[in-house]
Amino acid sequence: MPTLRTDPFAACNFRVEIDGMQSTDFAECSGLSSETDVIEYRQGTDPVLRKLPGRTHFGRIVLKRGITTNRELWDWRQTVVTGQTQRRNGAIVLLNEARVPVLRWRFLQGWPAKIEGPALNAASSDVAVESIEIVHEGLELE
Repeated sequence: MPTLRTDPFAACNFRVEIDGMQSTDFAECSGLSSETDVIEYRQGTDPVLRKLPGRTHFGRIVLKRGITTNRELWDWRQTVVTGQTQRRNGAIVLLNEARVPVLRWRFLQGWPAKIEGPALNAASSDVAVESIEIVHEGLELE
């Protein structure tokens, strides 16, 4: 019988998959979150407030990478700017040390709400980093 893993996985081993795009590497990913509004309700003269679930919201997925000549993210963002929004499904895939997928966060009906180019500074030798924020309508963990 195989033993269950007890060590946590490293946050540095992940990849991003977006439908219709080449696989691309990112240095950072955040925003894999969901939150549900709390509706407080008091029944009659009961002094206890009941808490009911309301609408669920999903966080913006923020991806950062060193800028390259690949324009796929920029072109995808331009579909929103021109009013021809292309919604795409995708996934953030956590990998183990052998680069084998172990967890997958799937986002649904995503589109880029923001893209930000690098901060340029002639006195620095840092990598030029761009970021993109993807809004979506659902997050599933597989």
